Amino acid sequence: MKSGKQKQIFLLIIFILALASINYNFLDEKLTGFLTESYYEVVHVDRVIDGDTIVANNGSIRLLGINTPERGEKYHEEAKKFLEKEIFKKSVELKFGKDKKDLYGRTLAYVFLGNENINLNQIKNGFANFYFPSGKDEYYNDFKNAWEKCIEENRNLCEKSENKCSECIELKEFDYKNQKVVFYNKCDFSCDLTKWEIKDEGRKKFVFPLFILDENSDVSIIVGNGTNSNNELFWTNQDYVWTRTGDTLFLRDEKGKLVLWRVY
Repeated sequence: MKSGKQKQIFLLIIFILALASINYNFLDEKLTGFLTESYYEVVHVDRVIDGDTIVANNGSIRLLGINTPERGEKYHEEAKKFLEKEIFKKSVELKFGKDKKDLYGRTLAYVFLGNENINLNQIKNGFANFYFPSGKDEYYNDFKNAWEKCIEENRNLCEKSENKCSECIELKEFDYKNQKVVFYNKCDFSCDLTKWEIKDEGRKKFVFPLFILDENSDVSIIVGNGTNSNNELFWTNQDYVWTRTGDTLFLRDEKGKLVLWRVY
């Protein structure tokens, strides 16, 4: 019994000495290196496709957290040129989110040039709105705050509508669960909303048909098929618009200027 106990003590001492001999700095460096390689990558920007998409190392990269205007939309070219000025033919660092690829096989990343978050700069300069389809992450508040600051500065996409009805139309209801929004005209005169636009954070957009909203009246915009009337308009060809993980509604006038926005 005694020799067995001594053997156990001997093995315990050997185990402790083995632990003490491990080079923890070496393991820490290896672990840090592994994590860095998993979440960061340095690439060279070969091409700028538009304000939120680039080509680097022969792969397409979609900038996370933002959405810029599509071709043919206002500020599309300005957003693209700004991004070209910032990072074209430069080496940048990519930081990945929880999803590294989108449905189209593009890499999803935040792009850094030195300490500058290039994605965030697009919002600051009014060339993008914030966009988090997979849910809010560590950068959400920074991006949302940048958008609010952009509105204060009245820059580009953040520019406030000068239409007299912009002071009349208010968002009465935003029922994202049932895919329905309601706007109310609080003024004592009617408002022509023809060609006004409702947009989410991404690509989905509803354009008002020829439509007059009477004074002290409301209109519902419902996602789905139906017959338009004086108080109901249908956002067709969409299964859904407003996501469960959070989204933003942007209402713009016929000139593309911002009337109101609401986030949830």
